[in-house]
Amino acid sequence: MVKIAVADIQKLRELTGAGMMDCKKALEESNGDYEAAQDWLRKKGIAKAAKREEREAKEGVVIAIANADKTRGVVVSLNCETDFAARNESFVAITTKIADIALENFPETLEALLALPYEGSVSIADKVGEQNGIIGEKIELSRYEPLTGAQILTYNHSNNKRSVLVAFNKSDDTFEQAGRDVAMQIAAMNPVSVSRDDVDPKIIEKEIEIGKELARNEGKAEEMLEKIALGRLNKFFQESTLLSQKFVKNNDVTVDQYLKSLDKELTVTGFKHISL
Repeated sequence: MVKIAVADIQKLRELTGAGMMDCKKALEESNGDYEAAQDWLRKKGIAKAAKREEREAKEGVVIAIANADKTRGVVVSLNCETDFAARNESFVAITTKIADIALENFPETLEALLALPYEGSVSIADKVGEQNGIIGEKIELSRYEPLTGAQILTYNHSNNKRSVLVAFNKSDDTFEQAGRDVAMQIAAMNPVSVSRDDVDPKIIEKEIEIGKELARNEGKAEEMLEKIALGRLNKFFQESTLLSQKFVKNNDVTVDQYLKSLDKELTVTGFKHISL
């Protein structure tokens, strides 16, 4: 039997979207012939002939979960091409299991998560690749975000299209509803950061430049552009940073004021938000 190199297996996987072990078996059965290996995979119902890398996987399932003591959580997104595939019970079950594995092992990166075992000798990457052939669509684990905190709260939208993790600086059972409220705020208002203090400097620079250009187009004097842009930046902070946003359930207070009404020290230390 011809010796199959890892690079050859990877190449066939890229061509077909099938799992690594299936690609290895196909090449062994085809004596290293790529076209014959692709035909072998198709006959087994594992892969389609069409290359899927150029397709767009915009549908899928997003799931956020936390551990029992609510000190850490994960959110994952398994993507596919059609909503029909995403609503399949098996697809949701696979996404849920990947989330469970992620929570148990808590890898730092998506790459590390993909390398973890799904079952037996099959890795998560292999399982995802296998689904390409079974479902007949481009399937990819596109996002993975871990989060730790004194108390982690989760929110999963009913259609599995949007999920949020929120971390509080204090833990108390009475904060459960507040955590859900803030998570739903994030899902609805999509803030760029927790507070103005942790906004990416590149975002601030861009907003200032946009503010200057808007003022310039309005005919404002050049010496006034910086001041006007900084005023608009302050409005950006109010609308786009979580703690400064108006609380969606009560526009009379900000999110920060809402939390302080529950506990004067309560605040958000971080969040993760994934939506399709």
